[in-house]
This record gives sequence, C-alpha cells and structure tokens, in this order.
Amino acid sequence: MTYFRFLRENAPWLTAGVLLTLVSSFGQTFFISIFAGVIRQEFDLSHGAWGGIYTIGTTASAIVMIWAGVLTDRFRVRHLGAVVLFLLAVACLLMAAVPSVWALPFVIFGLRFTGQGMIDHTAVVSTARWFVATRGRALSIVAMGFAFGQAVLPLTFVALLAVTHWRILWVVAAVLSLAAIPVLIALLRNERTPQSIAKETHAVGMEGRHWKRPEIIRHWLFWLMIPTLVGPSAWGTALFFQQVHLAEVKGWEHVQFVALFPLFTLTSVVSTFLSGWALDRFGTNRLMPLYLLPYSAAFLILASAQSLFTAAVGMMVLGFGVGAGSTLPGAFWAEHFGTRNLGAIKALATAVMVFGSAIGPGISGYLIDFGVAFPDQMIGICIYFIVAAALAMIGVRRARPRLALTP
Repeated sequence: MTYFRFLRENAPWLTAGVLLTLVSSFGQTFFISIFAGVIRQEFDLSHGAWGGIYTIGTTASAIVMIWAGVLTDRFRVRHLGAVVLFLLAVACLLMAAVPSVWALPFVIFGLRFTGQGMIDHTAVVSTARWFVATRGRALSIVAMGFAFGQAVLPLTFVALLAVTHWRILWVVAAVLSLAAIPVLIALLRNERTPQSIAKETHAVGMEGRHWKRPEIIRHWLFWLMIPTLVGPSAWGTALFFQQVHLAEVKGWEHVQFVALFPLFTLTSVVSTFLSGWALDRFGTNRLMPLYLLPYSAAFLILASAQSLFTAAVGMMVLGFGVGAGSTLPGAFWAEHFGTRNLGAIKALATAVMVFGSAIGPGISGYLIDFGVAFPDQMIGICIYFIVAAALAMIGVRRARPRLALTP
C-alpha cells in the first residue's frame, strides 16, 4: 500500500488521532510552563514551591491514570474522547479563574490528568490497536499533533502573553478544547468498539499470547524498562518546565529561546517518521534502547551552550529523541504484550511516565532553590540516560527469544 493510499483510506482515524494529540497540548508541560513566570509572580512562589505544586498535581494524576486508563478497553474513542476533551476545557477554565495558591495543585491535576494523561493515552492506545502491520506508520502520523502543538503554541502564546492577560489565554484554550469535540465525533462516526477490534486483529505479544496487567507487573521486562519510561518524561518535562529559568541563567530572552522550538519540532517530525518506518521494518525490540541516546547528547550540549546557536543544536538533537519516543513506547507494549488488554497495560505505562513528569519539575525546582542551576543539573541527567539505555538493552535482549515464539 502506497503512503498516500494509506492516508486516504485511513483518514478519519488518523485525523482523529492527530486532533487528540494536538489538543492534549493544553495539558502538556511545554504549554503550561509558558505561564510559569506570571504564575510564580502572581502567587509569590519560588522555583521549588512552583515545582512542588506541579509535582503534587501531576503525581495525583498519575495515580488516577492507573485505573482511568482502563476505560480505553471499554468505550468507543468518540465517546470517551469527547468526555475527556470537555473535562480538559473545564480544567483550562479553572486555571483562568484560579483564586489562590491552594487551588493550584487541583488545577494542575485537572490539566495533567486530562491533557497529558487521558487524551494522550486514548490517542496512542486506539491507534496501536487499530493498526497492526502499519502500526509504526500510523503512530508517526498521529504524533504530528504533538509536533504541531510544540511548534506553534509556545511561540504563539508567548507572543500573546505580551499583550493579553494570561487568564484570558486559558479561556482561549478552553474554547479550542470544546471546539474539538464535534470534530472528533464526526470523524469517528463509523468507529468500531475496542473489544471487536481486539478480537479481530489478534495481535499477540511474547510467547504468542495476550498478557494481563498483573502479569506485566510481575515481569522483569517491565521493571527494566521503567528508567526508559521515566527518563524522557521526567527530564524532558523539567527542561520545558524550567525554560524561563534556563533562559535567565544563559542570558537569553525567553522569546528567543522559545523561537528555537520550531527547530526542535522539525527534527522531531523527521525522527517521528523515520522511527515509524524503522518500527514497521525492525520492530521495537531493537530500537527502544537507542532512542535515549539523543536525549543524553542533547542535555550535554545544552549544559555547555553559551549561544543560541549551540542551544538550537541541542534542541534539534533532543527532537530526534522526542520524535522516536512518540512512536516507539506505544508500539512496544503492543508488540511485547499484545493488544487485547492494551488499554490497561498502556495505562500503567502512562502512569509511570506521568509520575516521571511529576518528579522532574519538583527535583529540578528544589535544586535550583538550593543554588544548583538547571544547566549544572544536566550533566547528571546525561548520565541517567546512558544508564537507562543500558538497562533497556539488557531487557530487550532477554525478551527477543520470547518474541520469536509469537506466531
């Protein structure tokens, strides 16, 4: 099947996935952190206090995701997606109206649970289940919603922030979230149920069977992959969360640093499609450890960057890791553990990643308060990714013979 024929025949499902990943931006760190400076100023928060609030709200969302993520195994995407998009709009309105610092953890919980958690989870699980032989290609297309959001929204909203009150911009985000609901329903009017899809495709995992979540928790592969799940989420989130601080330490204007994001997005788009092609050709088993290496290199470059040009190089290298990460992990669980219980399995993995995004801002914020600037923290983060890649390599090599047993 040619690429354009693939797009044409699967346009409704692919477009629905792109729509969900795009709108999930309003609950992602790269968008929320745009407002870090004004929020800290309005509520008189230190870096550590703001990071702590973010950690509390995000950790709570990770815990709830363990149970809520199972809903993707039971409900149609057009129904579940519409409900979560509505809840995201409510969370955006709550951020627009947040009265005092005590309410911030609850608002962060709402944004993170709906945006980064459920909308992201729903898009990836549904795509991984709908597509089997072309799973990598489909996931790479759906990930374009993330890429477009990262390229356009930060620069747009930072520019608007100079002329518009930050609370009004959250109302705009709520309106856009609500506007996506009728579009999603129209695109998926002929959607099949998750149960029927799972029974028809029979995409089994290791040892030729469908694994259940309790079995995953007891399996060594899951625990060896946890650093791989946590790392990009924790330290990638910390980077975007501390973007205002990083620009200040480096002596750059915030808008100058944000202007590098489209370059980051460009390489992430290229990497997304390359990893999707490689995924369909080689499988995730050989690719998972490799995608952490650009993260390590990127943090090393950014740590030493003295100019915006060098920072641009670092952000572009980071884009290669982020692009691969938008396709590989979602397919990894389907390939190794099957699709019948994919919602429950992916919910567990998503909860781990969301927890990572909770601890990254908290740890980095408190270290900044103790005098350790974020660029200095990046050396340790670089080493973390090397260790995580080594553990992932051990895990996938041990799993390879079991994949060979899959029919």
